[in-house]
Amino acid sequence: MAEAPDPLGPVDQQALDEVVAFTSELIRIDTTNRGGGDCRERPAAEYVAERLADAGIEPTLLERTPGRTNVVARIPGTDPTADALLVHGHLDVVPAEPADWSVHPFSGEVRDGVVWGRGAVDMKNMDAMVLSVVRGWAREGFRPARDIVIAYTADEEDSAADGSGFLTEEHTGLFEGCTEGVSESGAFTFHAGDGLSLYPIAAGERGTGWLKLTAEGRAGHGSKVNRENAVSALAAAVARIGDHEWPIRLTPTVRAAITEIAALHGITADLDEPGFDVAQLLGKLGPAASLVENTIRNSSNPTMLDAGYKVNVIPGHATAFVDGRMVPGGDEEFHATLDRLTGPLVSWEFYHRETALTAPVDSPTYAKLRAAVERFDPGAHTVPYCMSGGTDAKQFSRLGITGYGFTPLKLPVGFDYQRMFHGVDERVPVDALHFGVRVLDHYLRTA
Repeated sequence: MAEAPDPLGPVDQQALDEVVAFTSELIRIDTTNRGGGDCRERPAAEYVAERLADAGIEPTLLERTPGRTNVVARIPGTDPTADALLVHGHLDVVPAEPADWSVHPFSGEVRDGVVWGRGAVDMKNMDAMVLSVVRGWAREGFRPARDIVIAYTADEEDSAADGSGFLTEEHTGLFEGCTEGVSESGAFTFHAGDGLSLYPIAAGERGTGWLKLTAEGRAGHGSKVNRENAVSALAAAVARIGDHEWPIRLTPTVRAAITEIAALHGITADLDEPGFDVAQLLGKLGPAASLVENTIRNSSNPTMLDAGYKVNVIPGHATAFVDGRMVPGGDEEFHATLDRLTGPLVSWEFYHRETALTAPVDSPTYAKLRAAVERFDPGAHTVPYCMSGGTDAKQFSRLGITGYGFTPLKLPVGFDYQRMFHGVDERVPVDALHFGVRVLDHYLRTA
């Protein structure tokens, strides 16, 4: 007996071909963001805008700074009373050193069923998926029930000041009616061992607290005794910060993640039991522990030092930078701890600050995200998780938009997706892109 047609309309072959081509071609457009305004996203923005326009979707190009271009478009839904959904992805990428790579990071090479290059997972793959899905809808004549707002942003890999920060401050009307959003870093296959496949869907992000530490001392000759050495004071503070063991603080998303992952390992975890040892439990979860171990506490990692100009001169000024992250609700503890760790000789301030996020895992939206993944990989298990880093969802949250991380990819055993982010030889399988298009298409049709 012939199989009944899918009532939702399966994606066509053109969409599957386009997602590969779009991913490759976007990678070839070098949108390296070196920070401090050193980036130009406009060529990539024009690329996606042209392909949206070809599908009858009117794009709006917006810049705070010349060359730092964002693209926003709205697909009207059939139900004017329904809340709108935001689907967003960033166009910039982090730097890549060609000498370190097996292929040139901006080649977009497609080889042996894999697309190679910077942005293959962060996140030109998702940019391409969205393009291929909505162009498929245009060919079919399909309209979703709710408005879908598409945003391609600049500057996500730095401060977002030229991207989502600019959009949410200066162009709020483009996101009218949006209550929820989906974007990067979720719904990828995580192989947890013993044949267990997980798809973590992001329902939270730790807050961002990039810090500048400053020590002021007395300049002098390097051969003289100096009890006011700025470098010594700063180095001591940096060492204390780097050595600090932050206490465990479990947020609702992380609690749900631990509980569900433990259950899939046959472990009943009562996190409210007095004296419950979370660290010991994580030790029983095998590879899956990595999905939560970076989000059970605040963190502070020293990353940059700057002091002096000559070996025999004690400088009067020294600075350092620290990448701080805060769990939702962890801000007060973070402030108090940094005051203590820096001590009286070193001051600190936020170089860049963004709020932590939490999204409900018992919402209809999360249920639909879960259902979309499990429809196309019935043997897998979706679980919630909190991102250790951050995304543009932080800026869009200022408009009351609840964000989820959802870039669906079905990945083979041995493919370390998380290490691909900002790593060498970043790549994505063609089959994973095809899976992502099917899942994203299904979710957006039913959202």
